[in-house]
Amino acid sequence: MPVTDAELHARFRPLFEKIAAGAVERELSRRLPVDEIAALRDAGFGAVRLPVEAGGAGASLRQLFALLVELGAADSNIPQALRTHLLFAELWSAGAADDPVLRGRLEQVAAGRLVGNAISERGGVVRNSSTTVLRRDGDRLLLEGEKFYCTGTLYADLVDVVALDEDGSRVSVLVETSAPGVERVDDWRGFGQKLTASGTTRFTAVEVDPSQVRPAPTDAHQPVRQGFLQLVQLAALAGIARRAADDAAAYVRDRRRNWPYGNADLPRDDPLVQQVVGKVDAAAFTVAAVVDAAAASLERALSEPGHGPAAELDVYRAQSTVPQLVMDATSELFEVGGASTVDVDRALDRHWRNARTLAVHNPIVYKQQVVGAFALNGTVPVLSLSPGVAG
Repeated sequence: MPVTDAELHARFRPLFEKIAAGAVERELSRRLPVDEIAALRDAGFGAVRLPVEAGGAGASLRQLFALLVELGAADSNIPQALRTHLLFAELWSAGAADDPVLRGRLEQVAAGRLVGNAISERGGVVRNSSTTVLRRDGDRLLLEGEKFYCTGTLYADLVDVVALDEDGSRVSVLVETSAPGVERVDDWRGFGQKLTASGTTRFTAVEVDPSQVRPAPTDAHQPVRQGFLQLVQLAALAGIARRAADDAAAYVRDRRRNWPYGNADLPRDDPLVQQVVGKVDAAAFTVAAVVDAAAASLERALSEPGHGPAAELDVYRAQSTVPQLVMDATSELFEVGGASTVDVDRALDRHWRNARTLAVHNPIVYKQQVVGAFALNGTVPVLSLSPGVAG
């Protein structure tokens, strides 16, 4: 019997509330959410999409993204930090029936292990890894190189690395993050999403299990991969909007001082203040609904492969609208009060900074162009994660 929303809420919502309670303190002190992610791991969040018989919760894709919106409202850094883990669990599940290696990986996910990524290189192109190589040393396979934007790897037990083998072919290599020669560095310096630890991972003569070396997947073979990754970011943005709306309402609700030209003694009774809070709250509702609709389209693509391009377009449509709505809402929330809204201890600025940082991962203008090309000419989007690669 499918897991219900109520069951998932009962399992995870108390944990989300604890995560939310420490979010401002972590932001101000730049304390990485190591304990919080460990608590999610122990609660089985990393296996939430696995079938019950495989050790998971059996959640649907729509249920996963609804949970990610709630988790994003608690701390938007965490959905992003878990993004590649959730994708790997999704992709491995799809191929596990015919592949004992993938089944073994899923068993690790079910046991609570988390997976990070080491794909991108500074100044490089994803499809053509330039410095990270897999070489033979006698009977051993050794991994050498350096990656950046390794989101989630600092919190992970395993890392999936894209490298070039001795034939120049792109391969995917799974290694333990605790293996000798693996170094994870928290050198991410963005002004938002500061706690994702999206920094450097170095590999120095890391011995690799040959069974964990596979051809790197192509976008054409996994038509929902790009949409899945982008929708996790949009779920985090929807969470930011919800937290911003709740923070704005809480700020006004407790405020006793209104402007001399205000329309009521208390700000909470002032129609103009109510309008601002209502606008921010409505934006939060809207973006969550858009994320849910895109998740439903992606879920359909899992059972109807021919729907894959349409699902990608639906995610692009969401990407064309959600970020701007959230950035506007997280800026406008400051209209509910005076100078006290910018008090550092409130950290209300984190909402806009985090939203702006998430939005730059997938520039809106490109997504709008793809949607427009389809609407005008029926041009199907190219399923590629590689910068500068058209096909």
